[in-house]
Amino acid sequence: MTHSLVCADTVSRVSSVLNRNTRQFGKKHLFDQNEETCWNSDQGPSQWVILEFPQRIRVSQLQIQFQGGFSCRRGCLEGSRESEALSKIVDFYPEDNNSIQTFPVPAAEVDQLKVTFEDATDFFGRVVIYHLRVLGEKI
Repeated sequence: MTHSLVCADTVSRVSSVLNRNTRQFGKKHLFDQNEETCWNSDQGPSQWVILEFPQRIRVSQLQIQFQGGFSCRRGCLEGSRESEALSKIVDFYPEDNNSIQTFPVPAAEVDQLKVTFEDATDFFGRVVIYHLRVLGEKI
């Protein structure tokens, strides 16, 4: 059965936070299910989120809700197992809007994921995400 795989024991890291204001724009807001909060990256050529899961997972979907005007034209999902090097799982192509977007993921069994947001729609390369969900099953 498919369900959200990010839990309290999932370790997350992000490329940057706007003005280093983690209280208002930090990574915790990616997963808090609050419509009023978001992760807001600082400017740069690409932004990323790394997730380290407490156990092996089988990913089937990635759901992302951007703020329109602050999304990306291309994304890349990479994964690894047991501290191996990351390898590409799939590229995805978000639309520049406020809707929750779902991207299918070819069956991948991993314990670490990296989501990279490339070619930002914002002139300065900032990305704003209200929700990030990794769907699948624990193994």
